[in-house]
Amino acid sequence: MSSQIRNSIRNQSWFLKIYLTFITIIRNIFEYIARHVQVVTMKLQEFFTKHPVFTYKEFVGFFEAKESGSVRTRDSLLAYYKRNGRLLRIKRGLFVTVSPGEDPKSYPVDPFLLAAKMTADAVLAYRTALEFYGKAHSIQESFSYLTDTFPRPLTFREYRFCGVRFPKRLKNEKKLFCVNSEERSGVSIHVTNLERTMVDVLDRPELGGGWEEIWRSLEGIEFFDLDQVVEYTLLLKNRTTAAKIGFFLEQHREALMVNDSHLEALSNLRPRRPHYMMRTSRKPGRLVANWNLVVPAEILNRSWQEVL
Repeated sequence: MSSQIRNSIRNQSWFLKIYLTFITIIRNIFEYIARHVQVVTMKLQEFFTKHPVFTYKEFVGFFEAKESGSVRTRDSLLAYYKRNGRLLRIKRGLFVTVSPGEDPKSYPVDPFLLAAKMTADAVLAYRTALEFYGKAHSIQESFSYLTDTFPRPLTFREYRFCGVRFPKRLKNEKKLFCVNSEERSGVSIHVTNLERTMVDVLDRPELGGGWEEIWRSLEGIEFFDLDQVVEYTLLLKNRTTAAKIGFFLEQHREALMVNDSHLEALSNLRPRRPHYMMRTSRKPGRLVANWNLVVPAEILNRSWQEVL
C-alpha cells in the first residue's frame, strides 16, 4: 500500500474521530438541557402547587434559591404559563395559579388570599377578618386589608379590594399587635385577631358593614380576651373609640364576663363631652351619660330584630 493511500486512510480516521467526538458533545449538551428543563419544570409545578396565589417577588425568590437568577428566564416562563392558561394575572406582580385543564376566565379564586397578597405588608382586617374567622353575620364582596402603602382600590370579577392605612396612633412596633399568622390553602397570611377586630370595627364602623352587621357579628362570638381588647383600645388613644368599646362591653357584661377593671380602664379615656358614635354621620340618638356617647336609636332599640 502506497504512503499516499495510508495517509488518506489516516486522515479519514482522524476526521471520523473528531466528528464522533463532536456528535457526542452535542448529544451530551442536549441531554443536559433536557434534564435541566425537566428539573425546572418539575420544580415549577411544585411551586405552583404550593402557591395558589403568589407575587412576582416570591417567584423571584424561588429562582434565586434554584440558582437561576436570569430576569429574562423568569419573565419568559411567566409569559409562557400565562399564555398557556396556567397563570392568571390579577395586577402587576400578582398571579393566581390555574389548575391544568381549567379555564382561567372562570377559574375560582380565593378572595382572602388575593387580599392578603395585595401588598407585601397586607393584614386582613375589619369585616374581612370577621368573615375570615367565620364570624361575619353576612357575606359581602368587599375585602379590606391594612397596609402602609397607598394602593388603589382594585376590582376583580365581583370582588373589590381596598387597602386601609394602619391607625396613625400605632407606633411601628405596635402595628402588628394582636395580628395572627394564619394558614389558608397552605399559604401563610396575616389577619387581625378577634380582639383587635372588635375594636377596629367599632372604631371605623364604615369598614365593619354598619351597626347591624357589627352588632350581630360580635354577638355571635362567645369569648374575647378582654385584657387584649382594653390594651389595644388604649393604644389607639381615641376617646370616642374607648367609649364605644366600653358601651358595647357594658351592654354585654354578663355574656362576655366583663370585669369592673375593664370598664374602669376604658372609662378613664371616655370623652369629656358628648360624642356621636359615628362623628361623620350624626344620626339622632340618645345620650348614654356613662360614656358621654350619643348612641343611634337603631342600636338602643335593636331595630333589626323587629318582625316586619
